[in-house]
Amino acid sequence: MTTVIDTSLTDRCERYRRIFHLPATVDDAARHIVLEVGQQFGAVTMPADLGERVLRQLTQSGLVTPVVHHPRARRWTFITGPSCSAGVSTSVAAELFRLYTTVACTGSHVVLPSAEDERTGYRIWVQTPDHLDAVVPMAAVVEAARLSAVPPAPSR
Repeated sequence: MTTVIDTSLTDRCERYRRIFHLPATVDDAARHIVLEVGQQFGAVTMPADLGERVLRQLTQSGLVTPVVHHPRARRWTFITGPSCSAGVSTSVAAELFRLYTTVACTGSHVVLPSAEDERTGYRIWVQTPDHLDAVVPMAAVVEAARLSAVPPAPSR
């Protein structure tokens, strides 16, 4: 896990924009740095234990994408490419629902770690946004979640 050192929300937000090319903004009312889900980025949020398996599977496939961890809620959010226009089918949405996994809707926001979040452990990066020129397609994260939820076959 990499920690980016700076002091203010504005400094951190500017760093996300300049270095990681994330179109982040500061929500002054909530005092958060947010990334809007839409044409450039999507997000998939799931329980941390499933997230660990998904990240492992993506990494084994050579796929890297930013992941935010919210320890108190025990949830991981994968920042992905945008969702396809058709979205997720009803059957896949039902499967994800059973896995406590959600696909963020266009116009929603992902809260990114601030310096204060990282200092207190409230919200931290599991995987920093180092490679945003090639974010993982949302479908790859959804498929990895579905596959990672399947219990392994018993050994003989």
